[in-house]
Amino acid sequence: MKTIIYFILVLILFCSCSNKNNSAITEDKPFTNDLINETSPYLLQHAYNPVDWKAWNQETLKLAKEENKLIIISVGYSACHWCHVMEEESFENDSVANIMNDNFINIKVDREERPDVDQVYMNAVQLMTGSGGWPLNCIALPDGRPVFGGTYFTKTQWTKILEDMSDLYRTDPDKVIAYAEKLTQGVKNSDLIVLNKEDIQFTKESLNELKDKWMPTLDFKDGGQKNAPKFPMPSNLDYLFRYGFQNNDLELNDFVELTLTKMANGGIYDQIGGGFSRYSVDERWHVPHFEKMLYDNAQLVSLYSKAYQLSGKEEFKTVVVETLQFIEKELTDDEGAFYSSLDADSETEEGELEEGVFYTWTKEELKIILQGDFELFKSYYNINSTGKWENNHYILFKTKTNEEFLKGNSLSLKELKAKVSDWKSKLFKARSTRKRPRTDDKVLTSWNAMMLSAYIDAYRVLGEQQYLDTALKNAHFLKENQISKKGSLFHNYKNGVSTIEGFSEDYAHVISAYIDLYQVTLDEVWLQIANELMDYTIAHFFDKDNGMFYFTSDTETNLIARKIEVYDNVIPSSNSVLAHNLFKLSHYYSNNSYSKMAKQMLSNIISDLEKSPSAYSNWGNLYLNYSNPYYEVALSGANAKEKVSELNGYYLPNILVAGAITESEIPIMKNRFNDDETYIYVCVDGSCKLPVTETKQAVSQLLK
Repeated sequence: MKTIIYFILVLILFCSCSNKNNSAITEDKPFTNDLINETSPYLLQHAYNPVDWKAWNQETLKLAKEENKLIIISVGYSACHWCHVMEEESFENDSVANIMNDNFINIKVDREERPDVDQVYMNAVQLMTGSGGWPLNCIALPDGRPVFGGTYFTKTQWTKILEDMSDLYRTDPDKVIAYAEKLTQGVKNSDLIVLNKEDIQFTKESLNELKDKWMPTLDFKDGGQKNAPKFPMPSNLDYLFRYGFQNNDLELNDFVELTLTKMANGGIYDQIGGGFSRYSVDERWHVPHFEKMLYDNAQLVSLYSKAYQLSGKEEFKTVVVETLQFIEKELTDDEGAFYSSLDADSETEEGELEEGVFYTWTKEELKIILQGDFELFKSYYNINSTGKWENNHYILFKTKTNEEFLKGNSLSLKELKAKVSDWKSKLFKARSTRKRPRTDDKVLTSWNAMMLSAYIDAYRVLGEQQYLDTALKNAHFLKENQISKKGSLFHNYKNGVSTIEGFSEDYAHVISAYIDLYQVTLDEVWLQIANELMDYTIAHFFDKDNGMFYFTSDTETNLIARKIEVYDNVIPSSNSVLAHNLFKLSHYYSNNSYSKMAKQMLSNIISDLEKSPSAYSNWGNLYLNYSNPYYEVALSGANAKEKVSELNGYYLPNILVAGAITESEIPIMKNRFNDDETYIYVCVDGSCKLPVTETKQAVSQLLK
C-alpha cells in the first residue's frame, strides 16, 4: 500500500504547470455523448461535454475490456459546486477531452443514483490519499480495479495525470496491474466485520464512558462539533438528545438545544424560504455551502420536531413549519414524491453560474425592498461586518434570540414577529424574480423514506393533518412505484420509470418509515409490508458469516467488491438502521430470530463504537434500547387512535407503539381487544404492568 501512495504522490507532485489551449466548441450543433440518453440531471449536465462520457453499465464495462483501455470513473452529483468547477475547467476543454477520448473509456457516475459505485472508488481514494470528497476521479484497469484516484484536480494537474497514466499503462502495464491488485485487496479488506461471539453486556456505565470520550469534541459555544467546516450531523444530535433525556443529563440536552438554536439562526438555514444548506464552512454556522439536500432536511425536521416536543420552544416549531413549506414548494412533485436537491449555484444577471447568488443580498437591494424597516432589519439580521460574506453581499445571520433583541428595541414580541413575517414575505417575493438554483428532480427511494419519516414526526408532534396526508401520499407512491412485483425495491424514479436495483439503504429506510407510519395510523398494512421487505433484505443482502448486511444485493455482479456499510455519517449507516428495524419487528412479531440478529449486529460493532462514539451514533441509539428500559405500549380498543395521538404529545424515545381498533392477528396485539373499553398495556422485558385506560396513567408508568 505504501508503494501505491508513493506512486500517487509522485504523479501529483510532478504535475506540469504549463498551460494548454482552451479551445471552444464552434460547431453549429453541440457535441453530445451517451449521457444524453440518461435521466439523471447530473449526467445530463455532462451530456454536451466534448468528453465521450458513458454511463456505468454492463455494455460500457465490456467495451473497456474489449478495447483494453483504462477506465476513468468520475463521480459527482448535481448540487456539487466543485464538480461544476472541474467540468468547466477540464471536461469542457477540447484538448483535455481529446486525451481522455483517445486513451480511456470515460464513465460519469451520479453518486446519488449509484452509491454502490461511489462507495467502492471512494474507499480506494481514501486508502490512497487519506481523504475523499467530490468530485471523485478514479482511474481503473479495464476490469474496474482502481489504480489512481483523487478528488478535484486543476486542468494542468488532470492533463498531466492523464498523460502519465496512459503512458505508463502502454509501456509497463504489469506495474499498473500490480498496483491495482494491491489496492483492490485493500478495498476488499477495509471494512471487514468479524462475528463477535462474546456475550456482551450493554450497560449504562459503558454508555457513560462513551459520553465522557465524546464530550471534549463538542463545541459548547457555537454548537455542533468543534472546528470547521460544520455539518449538522442529525444522527449525532438525535443520540445525544435522547441520551441526555433518558439519563437526566441536562448539560447534554442544553448542548443539543444550543446547537439547534445556532443552526436555526445561522446562514446555514434559509431565513427567507426555509430549509437547511448542506453545511457551514465556518464555526458559527454563518456561511453555508449552499446546496440543499433532501436527506439533510428530512432528518432535521425530525430532530427539530422532537426538540420542540420536549422543550416547547416556538423557534423549533417555526423551523419545522418553514422547512416543510420549502419541501412542499421546491422538492415535491404531483405524485407525492420528493426530489433530491437544489444546486449550490445559480445564474447571475449576466448568465454566469455562481455559488450562493440566489440567497445573498446587498445593502442597496435591502434598502429598496424594506425601505423604512431597513435599519431594524439590519440590526436583526446583522447586515454589518458580522453578517458580511464577500463582494459586498450579506448572508442573513441572527446572533440574538427574539427576547434578547427586544431588550434594545421598543417593540413587543407580537410586533416583532409581525415585522419578521412581513420581511420574509417581501424578500421571498423579491428573490422569486431571480434565476433559481437548478433542481435535481430524480426521486431516490431511501431519501424519500427519510422525508416520509420526517412528515410523520412533524405530524406526531404538531398534529397537523396535512403532514399525515403528505406522508400517506408518499407512502403510497413508494408502495405503488418502487416495490417490484417480486417484492424488491427500486432505487431510482424519473420520468415515470423506476430503475436501478435497490440497495440496503433503500430497504432500511423504507422499512423504518413504514414502521413509523404504522405507529401513527395503526394501519397494519404498513407493518406487514415492512416485515416482507425485511425478509427480502435478509434473503438477498445478509452475510451469514458475520451477521451483517451487504450494501448491494447478491444479484449485483459489476463491482470489484461488495461493501458493508456500518459508519454513521450524515446519514446513518444502512446496517445500523436495519438493526433498529430488526429490533422493532422482533417485538411486533415475537420473532426471536430477528431479535438475535439485531443484538449480534450491535455486538459486532461494539469495539468501533467504544473507540469512536460520534462515528457510530445510530448504533448508540440502539445500545440505549438495551441499556435502559425499553417499553412496548399496546393500545387496543375503539379509541386506540385517539389515545395514540395523546401519547404523541410526550417525548418518549424508548417506546414501541402498537395498536388496533378491532381484533388483530399481529402477535403483540393478540387477545388484547375489548369491545367495551380501550386499554393501554405497558410492557418491558416480557413483563406487563396492569392495563390502564388513561394516557396520563400509561405515561406515568413509562416515566417511573
